[in-house]
Amino acid sequence: MNTVLNITHSILGQPWRWRMLETDARDPGFAPDDLVTQLLLARGCPRDALAAHKAPSIRAFMPDPSIFRDMDRAADRLANAVQAGEQIAVFGDYDVDGATSAALMILLLRDLGLEARSYIPDRLMEGYGPSGPALVRLKDEGASLIITVDCGAQAFEALEMARVAGVDVVVVDHHKCASALPHALALVNPNRLDETEGAAHGHLAAVGVAFLLGAALIRALRTRGFFADRPEPKLLDLLDLVALGTVADVASLKGLNRAFVAQGLKVMAKRGNIGIDALLTASRLTRAPTSTDLGFALGPRINAGGRVGKSDLGVRLLTTRDPGEAERIATELDRLNEERRAIEGIVQEAAEMLAAHKSNRAVIVVAGHGWHPGVIGIVAGRLKEKFGRPALVIALDDAGIGKGSGRSIPGVDLGAAVLAAKEADLLVAGGGHAMAAGLTIAEDRIEALATF
Repeated sequence: MNTVLNITHSILGQPWRWRMLETDARDPGFAPDDLVTQLLLARGCPRDALAAHKAPSIRAFMPDPSIFRDMDRAADRLANAVQAGEQIAVFGDYDVDGATSAALMILLLRDLGLEARSYIPDRLMEGYGPSGPALVRLKDEGASLIITVDCGAQAFEALEMARVAGVDVVVVDHHKCASALPHALALVNPNRLDETEGAAHGHLAAVGVAFLLGAALIRALRTRGFFADRPEPKLLDLLDLVALGTVADVASLKGLNRAFVAQGLKVMAKRGNIGIDALLTASRLTRAPTSTDLGFALGPRINAGGRVGKSDLGVRLLTTRDPGEAERIATELDRLNEERRAIEGIVQEAAEMLAAHKSNRAVIVVAGHGWHPGVIGIVAGRLKEKFGRPALVIALDDAGIGKGSGRSIPGVDLGAAVLAAKEADLLVAGGGHAMAAGLTIAEDRIEALATF
């Protein structure tokens, strides 16, 4: 008990000791029986809850959904929509939590007889969260109820536009709220400042909150006799989505989240979701997935679509009924993830180059061997945004020829500058327009181009 994993001191000479509860510290005979016990106690788990945390079940941690403010109101409105066959739109964020939250609601509503549509905003063109024009457009296209998932808690202007347009909006979110809340028919969020009992679940990801809304919806429909002549949806079958969104959103794995992930991994191992099955295959995973796989294999691939302007791929993958479509989307996401990794690697390498050379030139010019020419335009855009200057990124081949791509800022005509460099005999080829340009250059002319 006097060492941590047989280590007595840190590199600075500080003693390492297991953190214990005060009651444990006063009990000289107390000794945790295994490493898991020690870790759980160190993270604040009460001794009387050790068994539940070692073998976490949904039953042990699931709260009554009604403890959350607006939950019953949201469930009743959804139940009305299901019984009336209304058109529902699910507006999700473009990350994994948003995609899994949207997919969970769509699949549950599908099991209840409604085919809801999804709307995922373009990360680059629309930004985060619901916009008023998008919500009004969904209403004009037939939606009488919109559910926002993983967004909406601060969308004051957008939700006001929706209210004026006459469409009901239910917000399902987990982000921090201000004291004032936007207008919505219901706003379910454990991190509302006026939450009482629900505040204990502030660590939930949005997909966890969506799961609780699903439970409340099924209960509301059961009370109304909706399942007298049809089977109830198996909500637990959607725990693979909950586990994926929870881990990918780096939510704390305690309490209900711990149960979500433990049980969700069991569901995922059965590969019942066609899209997740295809994504596991694209990730070259043949064994049962682990939480590490969710965070480092599946999550980044779903995120990759949103990062390169294809934000709806994740939801489409997770909700498709077609194995062929699932395979195509999973393959595309795998490719986009490799592209994303290449982009991020080049951006990092280029930033290190600039820092090492302390470059303060008005136009960034960087070049490197092994850089993929297919992504240098995106890299140039990232560098332009990062440093606030026009940027030229050049990928060099083994023959010493570079293919370059540039992105500019307002007021700097990069295309004209590249044409001038070509006329000055600095380039093999080049052209473009004010905000973007491309070029071909010999490696030994790059420094002269940067000076030019």
